Amino acid sequence: MYKSFIMVPAEQIKSLAAKYSQDTAAILSSLVKHKSVSLHEGQVQHELIRQMQKAGFDEVRMDGLGNVIGRIGSGKRIIAFDAHMDTVDIGNLDNWDFDPLEGNISDGFVHGRGTADQKGGAAAFITAGRMLKELGYNRDVTLYFTGTVIEEDCDGLCWKYLVEEEGIRPDVVVITEPTNLNIYRGQRGRMEMKVHFRGLSCHGSAPERGENAIYMASRIALEIEKLNLKLPDDPFLGKGSITVTEIKSSSPSLCAVSDYASLHLDRRLTRGETKDSALNEIETIINGMDARVEVLNFLETSFTGLEYGMEKYYPSWVIPSDHDLITKSAEVYETMFGKAPLVDKWTFSTNGVTINGFYGIPIIGFGPGEEKFAHAPNEKVPIDHLEAASAFYAALAYTL
Repeated sequence: MYKSFIMVPAEQIKSLAAKYSQDTAAILSSLVKHKSVSLHEGQVQHELIRQMQKAGFDEVRMDGLGNVIGRIGSGKRIIAFDAHMDTVDIGNLDNWDFDPLEGNISDGFVHGRGTADQKGGAAAFITAGRMLKELGYNRDVTLYFTGTVIEEDCDGLCWKYLVEEEGIRPDVVVITEPTNLNIYRGQRGRMEMKVHFRGLSCHGSAPERGENAIYMASRIALEIEKLNLKLPDDPFLGKGSITVTEIKSSSPSLCAVSDYASLHLDRRLTRGETKDSALNEIETIINGMDARVEVLNFLETSFTGLEYGMEKYYPSWVIPSDHDLITKSAEVYETMFGKAPLVDKWTFSTNGVTINGFYGIPIIGFGPGEEKFAHAPNEKVPIDHLEAASAFYAALAYTL
């Protein structure tokens, strides 16, 4: 049953979303044409500003880190729709069947790098804003539409800046990463660690005189492989995981035993796991060795020239299935699409690691496109997904 408190002009919204469907596709195409790997998003951010202004947003600006902030309304309740505008690089062009930066629109899809991950969400919320302005939206709400930066290199850094430097702390955030038009309510967290091993160099002709740091690191790498099998599982988020993604070493020469080695660890955290618990696992494994483990830090310079960073610890987060946000979002979905949504989770990480993981702000995920196209060649998003997402975002604005 649909709840009576949902006063959504559903038919008008659906009609407008269909009317502007090709316009939404064209917006996405224009965003795809601007290559925007992390730290180099300047061109696409200026295009995003142009598209928001064209859609009639009340205010559009760029902050010091390079995030674009569009605003509609000026009420007490704050709802934000977030899309990160940076992408991974193109990779081997031979794996693509089309130009990944052309933004080709054909066969019911927009094709190109970033269409699913995740400029499609931005294109859809621009159209949602256009529709809300056309419908005379006048709730006691401030709607922010954020085109954020550096997410691919450091999940959530952009929202650390928005909350701590810009003072924007929404009551609710809608993450528009690809969900295949399902509602998502959580994800595993992650952290990056490095284990340093100090050996003792000696001449390679008599290795027994030294302590080979490569051997030390290799033994620990095999113990980490075993650790991965024993990590906790969660019925919703799934299993925690850990893997070695890089090994480095040095020695005085290629005729000398290595006196230093390091392992880079990618750790995925399920519900209940923390930075301290993950560190303790590694410290236990290396106990008795001349070795230490650290959580890495991210510190880079944005295209604006601002240096900014954070620790590379990104907490897991889950919104309870009976949370009012999930209930209302599901009711909006039923109102708009005439069926119950699948409520699920992301496999990968999102800006939710700071939005909810650190700041406790309630989140839902809803976005056009499929997760499997993220970071993959031949990335594409269906135009009907863009249309549905723009309608859903506009309806949420009336409800949340």
